[in-house]
Amino acid sequence: MPFRSKRPRLSFITFFSLAAIAFLGACVASVPSGSNTGLRINASEPVEVALLVPGGSLAEADNFLATNLENAARLAIADLDGVEIDLRVYNTGADAQQAAQAARQAVNEGAKIILGPLYAEAANAAGVAVASRNVNVMAFSNNTSIAGGNVFILGQTFLNTANRLVRFATATGSSNYMILHGDDLQGAFGRDAIETAIRRNGSTIASIESYPLSQQAIVDRAPEIVEMADLTFTDTIFLTAGVNADLPIVATVLPERGLSTESIRYIGLTRWDAAPQLLALPALQGGLFAVPDAQMSGLFEARYNAAFGSSPHPLAGLAYDGIAAIGALVATGQSDALTAASLTQPQGFQGTSGIFRFLPDGTNERGLAVASVENNQVVILDPAPRSFGRAGF
Repeated sequence: MPFRSKRPRLSFITFFSLAAIAFLGACVASVPSGSNTGLRINASEPVEVALLVPGGSLAEADNFLATNLENAARLAIADLDGVEIDLRVYNTGADAQQAAQAARQAVNEGAKIILGPLYAEAANAAGVAVASRNVNVMAFSNNTSIAGGNVFILGQTFLNTANRLVRFATATGSSNYMILHGDDLQGAFGRDAIETAIRRNGSTIASIESYPLSQQAIVDRAPEIVEMADLTFTDTIFLTAGVNADLPIVATVLPERGLSTESIRYIGLTRWDAAPQLLALPALQGGLFAVPDAQMSGLFEARYNAAFGSSPHPLAGLAYDGIAAIGALVATGQSDALTAASLTQPQGFQGTSGIFRFLPDGTNERGLAVASVENNQVVILDPAPRSFGRAGF
């Protein structure tokens, strides 16, 4: 365990704004579980797949993402070997009612499985709409509250990230964790995921602290947080903070108020490399965060750029992953290829950012690398696993 000491206080950084971070949907009622397993198919014929995208939205960002998702799906279809996919695209905007209507229409028109939609409320509505038709939905959401029944989520979850980081941190000396989160929906989801991961890995939660999402509020709360870290002998602080929101403020104010960054390790639930300027913050040196398999991500980005002349949206790979999983299952030639039992096969699938698999509860597990910041640079401490059942899981 590192020694406890004090560092000189740092001047406060004021040039970062506290903006909201995208979280794919609010907490909503999940699809009821039951006897749903998924439709059977004729693997020797083209398999009808419905792609629900946020096109037709009033937000240009949604329309841009819709195009990227469709591009990635078609790219994946082109890469399949010996499998024919009949892809039919439906716009949902950002509206749950429209998503439910699109899901019903897709099934009426022959869809054997639904890929998408994006936002949690829309995915939940789509799942409910077709649950009685025994059709599975592979949503792009990362919101675990909608997973289950006939809904499987493709988005990277907080629990998966927290599990990977806590396993590594506990194995390398962390034992007494403070969970520090913002008072918003993302903070609450992150807090719960981190708490679950810490308990699963046999470590101790020293305390759970929160702060309102404003710069002044974080400044005001900082002395209490620092005092609690000292009183509870915290050796690791797990942050939910986002790189374009509260992270730069928290990482600056806490050391300024006396928190030792030499005796306390920071862990981040979000990707610190998403904002390269943050890598220069002294408090983040030696801290941990998770990243996808860089080699696989790079291959997908290069493939997409070659096909469409631009870089893919960060979420576009989810559509490719969904088609890749469907293609791999259909290639087995089995009529039950798209049932829940097949979707949750333990060996998983190869995706655009590494391996992934669906779990029986509708959530997913993805192979992640553990990264750190050293001398203002990202360094991979533990590479992403290339198969399940090995280190990293």
